[in-house]
Amino acid sequence: MSILARNLRVAALGVAGALVLAACGGGTSAGPNGSAADTPGGKTKVTMWTHNAGNEVELKLVQQVTDDYNASQDKYEITVQAFPQASYNDAVVSAAASKSLPCLLDVDAPITPSWAYAEYLQPLTVAAELTDPLLPGVKGIYEDKLYSVGFYDAALGILARKSVLEDNGIRIPSVDQPWTSEEFDAALARIKASGKYDYPLSLATGWLGEWYPYAYSPLLQSFGGDLVDRSDFSTAEGVLNGPRAVKWGEWFQGLFKNELANPKESVDGTDFVQGKAAMQWAGSWSVGDAIKKYGDDTLVLPPPNLGKQPYIGAGSWQWGMSATCRTPEAVNGWISFALQDKYLSAFSEQLGNLPASAGAQALGTKFKEGTKESAYLQFARKYALIRPPTPAYPFIAKTFEKAAQDIIAGANVQDTLNTAVDAIDKNLAENNNYR
Repeated sequence: MSILARNLRVAALGVAGALVLAACGGGTSAGPNGSAADTPGGKTKVTMWTHNAGNEVELKLVQQVTDDYNASQDKYEITVQAFPQASYNDAVVSAAASKSLPCLLDVDAPITPSWAYAEYLQPLTVAAELTDPLLPGVKGIYEDKLYSVGFYDAALGILARKSVLEDNGIRIPSVDQPWTSEEFDAALARIKASGKYDYPLSLATGWLGEWYPYAYSPLLQSFGGDLVDRSDFSTAEGVLNGPRAVKWGEWFQGLFKNELANPKESVDGTDFVQGKAAMQWAGSWSVGDAIKKYGDDTLVLPPPNLGKQPYIGAGSWQWGMSATCRTPEAVNGWISFALQDKYLSAFSEQLGNLPASAGAQALGTKFKEGTKESAYLQFARKYALIRPPTPAYPFIAKTFEKAAQDIIAGANVQDTLNTAVDAIDKNLAENNNYR
């Protein structure tokens, strides 16, 4: 399931509290870190937490891997406990404070450095021969140590229709020759002038939260700016409010001011397949619906080069091990077992996200070379940039989300970015740059 779809699920925080209580006590035969009594079958019980309570497809896949792993060895019994995504992080923070985290838990990729810094996680010891062939974006690395591994990645591109581009005299870009900034702007202007669409471009502004830095910071980075100075992660000065960042902000604001994109788009993200928008900045999970609607007329186009080079984000949900886990061999064993190509292929095929390995790609059909979906793999290999791997990222992400919303609403770009930089630098200074 996509990053976007998961972000749509809302659940009461009370559910998280109930799940925390269930996981941390209340009649289980073993504690969450695998340190208590054996199960009746002689295996040590090890608890897993996942955010997939509202995602039936992915939860079923996780359960299948777990059942197969449990049957493959006679030492550990992994048990799955699922949370709604909206309350998952709060449950983890609460359990970490009371040192009652489970052994195995999933984590959204950009949050991994924060959880590692806070000592929620400990490094994994999964064999390099298993992780080296994986897409870079599925590996959560902080301070040169592997803390998490994912079973798929997500990628963005532009969904469009061949007939629409041809009717408007617009060049169809390729991975090697994406649209320049001038071409992209001209394409949007031509489509708007046709009068056939509410807006030329869907940017899914109705999705809040992680979508904003995931989807919009690559456009900032394409201009040459960034969320934070990656040389030492000690300041955002000059990269989030410098001339290139301001140029991005003015361009981004212009998309809405000039009615090229909808500033108040609904959360369903279906304007493209409904024919309201001519193009959509969308992920691999959206291609299936587009093909159902438009068939071979569907195009998957690369991100535009807005000045420096094209970029897209990288990293989705991954799996890690809590710092309090006393059975690390169970966690490393489960992750290693799950990295079989047959499982990685199943996650990719059923969720519409990128296969994490070439072997998984070969086993499936959606992302085979030559399919429309396979274009997203090309984008991931050529244009992907992980979100800043710093413990400050959660704060940076929320600050950028607020800034982007203000820019969309018409706020002064330079002032808005200066305010964001001041907030980020203050957070970094107060935390000694998270060192």
